[in-house]
Amino acid sequence: MAAIGETRKSLPAEIRPGVIVCPDAEGVARLAAARFLQLSVHFSETEGKFCVALAGGSTPRPLYRLLAASPLRERIPWSRVHLFWGDERAVPPEDPASNYGTAYRELLAHVPLPAGHVHRMGAEVADLDDAANQYANRLRHHLQLDDAGYPRFHLIVLGLGADGHTASLFPGERALENTAAWVIATAAPGAAGPAARRLTLTLGVLNAAHHVIFLVTGPEKAHVLWRVLEDPAADLPAQRVQPRQGERLILADAAAASRFLFGGGS
Repeated sequence: MAAIGETRKSLPAEIRPGVIVCPDAEGVARLAAARFLQLSVHFSETEGKFCVALAGGSTPRPLYRLLAASPLRERIPWSRVHLFWGDERAVPPEDPASNYGTAYRELLAHVPLPAGHVHRMGAEVADLDDAANQYANRLRHHLQLDDAGYPRFHLIVLGLGADGHTASLFPGERALENTAAWVIATAAPGAAGPAARRLTLTLGVLNAAHHVIFLVTGPEKAHVLWRVLEDPAADLPAQRVQPRQGERLILADAAAASRFLFGGGS
């Protein structure tokens, strides 16, 4: 087995189809940013717009910072970009826990994106079911539908929770079986306070996308990434993200992929 230092020098590397390992979180962000640029140009030219659902949490922050800085800030066709969110907590946009707030601070405040192209999930309201319906209507207005009748994003960026959740779809939740709705209200198991209540896109929408990119970084994700890729019986929400007519790309850093790079089994 190669030494850790030698292994890192050989990265990034595709360890299996659709799974690329980078030396560190910054490398993950760079690959994701390059893919974002490529897809933004392609869909802007072929369809006149580029519709993206962003991830929440801390993992995508390095990606957002790269997109907001030169040279990508000047190369991305922002006038044709439409930004949505994969999920949101039931907090105001200025709250530190807000996924929109994170994206605003790291990205939106620094790029020439038209205000009408920012489609925030309004999850801070009392009636989350109504908010879910309103967001579904927004998707209906801006996105084409696939053959199964789901709105088709050009790109969805997702994270991976240590329990195998993605967006706000959690293991064992009935939300995983809700195949008809596009956006639903849900709750984070074991969490308390407003941030426990969520809005999320459903698996039907995630699996309608042209492209899905998972960003997976940090040693705390090593066990769950192994389970996602090696244990079909785990039936984790992230495992069930398999675009019907699109591409799933997992970008992981060496720490998250340590069981594949350095052994350790399950």
